[in-house]
Amino acid sequence: MFTVLQSGVFANPIASIVSFLITVVTFGVSFVVLYLVGKSILVRTTKEALNQRDYSPAIVSLASSIAGAIALFGAVAIAATVAGFPMILGAFATIFGALALGFAFAASDIVQNFVAGVFILKDKPFEVGDYIEWSGNGGIVREIDLRVSKLDTWDNEQLTVPNGDLANAVVKNVQANDTRRVTVDFGVDYGADVDRAREIILEEAAAIDGVLADPEPTAPLTTLGDSAIVFNARAWINPKETGAGGVIHELTEKVKGRFDEAGIGFPYPHTELVGSLSVEQPDRSALADD
Repeated sequence: MFTVLQSGVFANPIASIVSFLITVVTFGVSFVVLYLVGKSILVRTTKEALNQRDYSPAIVSLASSIAGAIALFGAVAIAATVAGFPMILGAFATIFGALALGFAFAASDIVQNFVAGVFILKDKPFEVGDYIEWSGNGGIVREIDLRVSKLDTWDNEQLTVPNGDLANAVVKNVQANDTRRVTVDFGVDYGADVDRAREIILEEAAAIDGVLADPEPTAPLTTLGDSAIVFNARAWINPKETGAGGVIHELTEKVKGRFDEAGIGFPYPHTELVGSLSVEQPDRSALADD
């Protein structure tokens, strides 16, 4: 038994301890050097590449964190190989895989919103300050985070929306372009002077501050209704400088005043009955006998 132990790993315990310490030191030094150098290179390169392409700070920060994580895992793998610890590399890969799988199942919605946030920040379908509408909702974008976006309604109520909802919906950005058309319907009597009514609408539209001269306002006659003929007033604005609501309100008030001055009436719905009506009177002689 003593002979067997002498020829085994315990034959020279000091040498075994020294060998183990050398291996640990080799792993530690290799890991520190590889991690610091790798992280410095990867993070710096990632930031420079994304900043040159004008990516948002949130995406740059996210990509830098991912680059740092890659440097960490790479340093562990290479250091374990250099030190002769293949079992550490295998155990590390197994643990990481199990954690990743568990996280994917437990946080699928969070991951979905996270990925959606990355694409929103990259594709820029809307930016902070834009007014957007989606799925019956609307608001002014105040903050775009990786997981959620925050918006304010016209009533100054805050909406916190998961980015996955915005990424999967049809989003209308009314401020995405440099010009936007504003429309207002005006119904007048059938007996009204059509040319005069159109002239008033165009004059008032052109006089509103913020309405563009090119394209110029128009007011085509679009509808022959049951009780009115309808003009569709159309004016163009720069949505980044002029609000559509203010233009609509001002145009409506001014046209109403001018129509009143010109004697152009706004009709109200009415129904015309066609046919005959008979009224039966009671027999007065029979009533007198009673």
